[in-house]
Amino acid sequence: MAKTKSVFFCTSCGYETPKWMGRCPGCGAFNTMQEHIEKPAAPGRARSAPLGQGRTPMPIREVDSGDEIRFATGMGELDRVLGGGAVAGSLVLVGGAPGIGKSTLLLQICRQLCQERSVLYVSGEESERQLKLRAQRLNVMPQGLLILSETRLSDILEAVEAVKPEVLIVDSIQTLYHEDSDSSPGSISQVKECTMALMQLSKQQGITVFVVGHINKDGNIAGPKVLEHMVDCVLYFEGDPNSSYRLLRAAKNRFGSTNEIGVFEMGDAGLIEVPNPSQMLLEGRPEDASGTCVACVMEGTRPILAEVQALVSKTSFNVPRRTADGFDFNRAALLLAVAEKRGGMKLNLFDAYINVIGGLRLDEPGADLPVVLAVASSYRDQVIAHDLVAIGEVGLTGEIRTVSHMNQRLSEVARLGFKKCIIPRGGSEKLEIPEGLTVYRVRNLREAIETAL
Repeated sequence: MAKTKSVFFCTSCGYETPKWMGRCPGCGAFNTMQEHIEKPAAPGRARSAPLGQGRTPMPIREVDSGDEIRFATGMGELDRVLGGGAVAGSLVLVGGAPGIGKSTLLLQICRQLCQERSVLYVSGEESERQLKLRAQRLNVMPQGLLILSETRLSDILEAVEAVKPEVLIVDSIQTLYHEDSDSSPGSISQVKECTMALMQLSKQQGITVFVVGHINKDGNIAGPKVLEHMVDCVLYFEGDPNSSYRLLRAAKNRFGSTNEIGVFEMGDAGLIEVPNPSQMLLEGRPEDASGTCVACVMEGTRPILAEVQALVSKTSFNVPRRTADGFDFNRAALLLAVAEKRGGMKLNLFDAYINVIGGLRLDEPGADLPVVLAVASSYRDQVIAHDLVAIGEVGLTGEIRTVSHMNQRLSEVARLGFKKCIIPRGGSEKLEIPEGLTVYRVRNLREAIETAL
């Protein structure tokens, strides 16, 4: 009789070891090793292909690639994040915190999908009656939508074989279990086995599969990290619990860019698309307050304007406090040091707090200059013009460096009614300045501060 094999996986980085360790050698995290018992295949278990009839290698030039089959989901923001629509035969993982709107989003797209394709919605957390009540609240009652409340994987695969849907939605992967595994649902082995079975189903039959994944306390999708490597696309649903706005971001996408974001607003009747997120992020901006500046960043191919706020106050500690929300803390500390050295501000005597309004996170270099200008505005207690936008990367010597897609950024700035824009003097890109927009070119940080204030 074949023996079982026991290995340990790190739930944070996926590191594998034959024995338990208190600290993961891969990522250094403590108490993240979980046991996974690998059982040998049963003698009569079905193979993916009969013996002797497997696939044979073939030259890459002889492979019939054909055209990529994409179809609209009915949500323009979701199509943007997916790279232009869902791809037939792909496996998409949608993760997010509880109550963020994952199930709502997937149920709402059924309204459009059912007009051209057959859809099977499988829920392991709700009964058929609960699903119908939620669908009625969202006004999603298409004729071709099939629902199933089931957690056993074999029964789900049998239902797929019987109805042959073109789109399969599984909510959620942590509730499914494979009867050949002895572990409980949601464990590492169960999540791996169920995801692997859904991946084979998607590739062999060309079914587009959407899978919901829960987020653990560390902010990662529950289960082994290898789960994200198995799927074609990983989408994260983010949002402040106290805000009605939600951000959909692609962490991995084999069929498109990973820089795109989709913006939604949670309403009484479900999620509502926000086609103009810049206007949403700038809503309620104060006009005569110091310590605020508007930044223009690129999220994929879309320029977005966001408000950066800074508060500089006299410190009461031996070491001044530094806090950043929506902006990288280490980058903020670097910019504060540059502002003190090259901008003539004695920030070592002041606490500094930086915040990005609207729950957006600014990760690109083009947001450096607005952060420094907001800090300078609060430090001097002088107001930056309400119709001014700043774009540029700040170097350690105080120089202002150019960033990419400057023409698209300036067009968005002018479209939203701003009249002034501070940009770097250098750059090889030929600028097309929109009518009515005044552009100020600066070389270094001191010039930028004097121009803005």
